[in-house]
Amino acid sequence: MLSLTLGVFGLLTAEYLPATLLTPMAADTGVSEAVVGQAVAVTAVAAMLSGLLTASLTRAVDRRFVLLGFTVLMIISNLMVATTSNIVGLLAMRLLLGVALGGFWSMAAAIAMRLVPAALVPRAVSIIFSGIAVATIVAVPVGSYLGEVAGWRVTFLTTAAVGVVTLVFQWFAIPSMAPLSPAGLGALWSVLRHPGFAIGIVGMLLVHVGHYALFTYIRPALETFAKVDVHMLAVLLFSFGVANFAGTLLAGRLLERSMRLTLALMPALLGIAALGLALLPAGQAGCIALVVLWGTAFGGISVAWSNWATRTVPHRAESAGGIVVVGVQSGIAAGAAAGGALFGSGGVITVFVVSGIVLIFSALLIAMCVKMPQLDAQR
Repeated sequence: MLSLTLGVFGLLTAEYLPATLLTPMAADTGVSEAVVGQAVAVTAVAAMLSGLLTASLTRAVDRRFVLLGFTVLMIISNLMVATTSNIVGLLAMRLLLGVALGGFWSMAAAIAMRLVPAALVPRAVSIIFSGIAVATIVAVPVGSYLGEVAGWRVTFLTTAAVGVVTLVFQWFAIPSMAPLSPAGLGALWSVLRHPGFAIGIVGMLLVHVGHYALFTYIRPALETFAKVDVHMLAVLLFSFGVANFAGTLLAGRLLERSMRLTLALMPALLGIAALGLALLPAGQAGCIALVVLWGTAFGGISVAWSNWATRTVPHRAESAGGIVVVGVQSGIAAGAAAGGALFGSGGVITVFVVSGIVLIFSALLIAMCVKMPQLDAQR
């Protein structure tokens, strides 16, 4: 579990780095910041396709070697980004990272199901996905600091070194795992047709659209609602990351009690936090509390939906995980676009009010309409 957590941490750290190193990367490669920003977009697109196709394209390969292969791709990507001299090479290597990210993420919950007893799967997945929260905390401040003192290329070389450590750890820790069943492209359609699966993905998509419409504009929101300066903003964002990490681990325990409660509670708390920030005269202390609530609630969402998908269709767990990756990436893109439209038309208050309503609606939809796996129903 820890070797997989380290893999998720390395992949997500590499994904986040361009956001913190945009200016020096643009200056060094001779292009605008907007062009370098496409490094984030191409990674997301590649992750979406990789998450969808990994199960079918690697259906005859030992799962151990598939996971190790994704870690190798991460190392190569970071090494080549650190040494490339032009934007074409940089974008190509970011595509490679996207392949590793989407594939690794799509398989994580399915692998956990094979490595631990059924009752401990939620906790195992929460441990694996805690790597996302740790990357959120570490990547921005550490990446920015290393970029400032040693240059952006050294930052990517350092991330490649983390990948090498991860590869060695995984080589000794991950056992051989033969594919459980053939998973051609038809398996994706079979999963989507499974009773209750499609409506669950709709609920998951709405949650991510609502969250990423908010998160895209977290800085102007905190500057408007809490009247924070740059230094206080950094403290609040760090608090958000720590709360996100705590929420990831908390969700694993909560899932063991009730999956329906967990899936519905998280977006409900997000919606309450969004509406509270926009509509209540909470003051700076109240805003800090609402940001911590926001971070804690969102920390459990990836864990909860990965558990729901793989346990709803356990015989197609890898394909189900791939569909979750596509849904999440689509939600990120749609949420950012919707947030931009709302911000342009009505400002940050409109973004938070509309997104809060969407999140509350998604919680009600999940509570009333989404079918839970049989194990949860028996509890």
